[in-house]
Amino acid sequence: MAPIPLGRLFRKTVPPTFHWPLKFCTYTTLVCYVLSIITGNVSQIDRVWTFLPTICTAYYALLPLWPHESPLPLFPYTPKDVPRRIVMDMSPRALMMLGLQIIWTLRLSYNTWRRGLFNVHDEDYRWQIVRNKIPKWLFQIFNIVFISITQSVLLFLLGLPAHIASTQPHTPLSISDYLLGALALLTLLGEFIADNQQYSFQIYKRTGFLNLNEWPGARIRWTQEDAKRGFVTRGLWAWSRHPNFFCEQTFWAIQTLIPLLAPSPPNLPKLPASSLTPFWPLTPGLALCILFLASTRFTESISLGKYPETYRAYQARVDMFVPILTPVWGLLLRLNGNRERVEESVWGSATEKDKKEQ
Repeated sequence: MAPIPLGRLFRKTVPPTFHWPLKFCTYTTLVCYVLSIITGNVSQIDRVWTFLPTICTAYYALLPLWPHESPLPLFPYTPKDVPRRIVMDMSPRALMMLGLQIIWTLRLSYNTWRRGLFNVHDEDYRWQIVRNKIPKWLFQIFNIVFISITQSVLLFLLGLPAHIASTQPHTPLSISDYLLGALALLTLLGEFIADNQQYSFQIYKRTGFLNLNEWPGARIRWTQEDAKRGFVTRGLWAWSRHPNFFCEQTFWAIQTLIPLLAPSPPNLPKLPASSLTPFWPLTPGLALCILFLASTRFTESISLGKYPETYRAYQARVDMFVPILTPVWGLLLRLNGNRERVEESVWGSATEKDKKEQ
């Protein structure tokens, strides 16, 4: 029996609404990997991270607009076998999610640009540390498997909530949509403030000069004591060791919940109760949390190497992600009599209240 051509097998096994996004992500992965080899810079995927999920979401939200065949290479198209009910009109829910992700893209792109990571010669400092720890051949395997492929797959998965919204009945927005949308905006605002506070601190640490024209929320009067400590512990960073990461994970958890809490649930196939398949809509948020947990642990190991005593005290006093847990760690430190000593390492001679109010 003659083998089935690869293209035909792809069309038969992959849902038609995934055809173009998968092709686009595959080409993006290949380009990023080739560029990483040519330039010796493996941060190429970081430059598409800021907009690739939004492109996938835009594809799903605007399905009725695309032609049935692509007029140009990589131009979006809607295969003819996509169910008619999906392409008769646009999903209000998917459109709302697209609007939120456009704001997400603008925020992340702005922060990436001012940090210089859109420059093809700049690379995330952590990758050089990984290079120094493992053999060259192993790093190349790590580059293609994790940096290029795994992260591209994750970026594709972040478009799945919009896919669910576009394929379920296109009902008007409900109270849950408005509440989750408002929460997503607040989360983006919190992430923007956290990024600005970090950026303001790093500028002060390098130059020794205060910029009182920073964005609102980042106009903190840093001191030489803060700069000597080496890492930011004030503002939102007094409540979470990584408030920007906490907000990022929360934003994508909200994106996942928007279609799942819609009045009409996703059109999932009937499966045995023991099957894990019904939980696949949770995959994007869970995968992102796993990535952030692993990445943050690695980042903190670097910080511990630079500031062994003070960063360990920071870890003991402030939660890694969740702000509401930070008072709990403070209470536990008070009970064992170590709170004053730890807080002096984290916030200096001023009291915790004074530091947080500035």
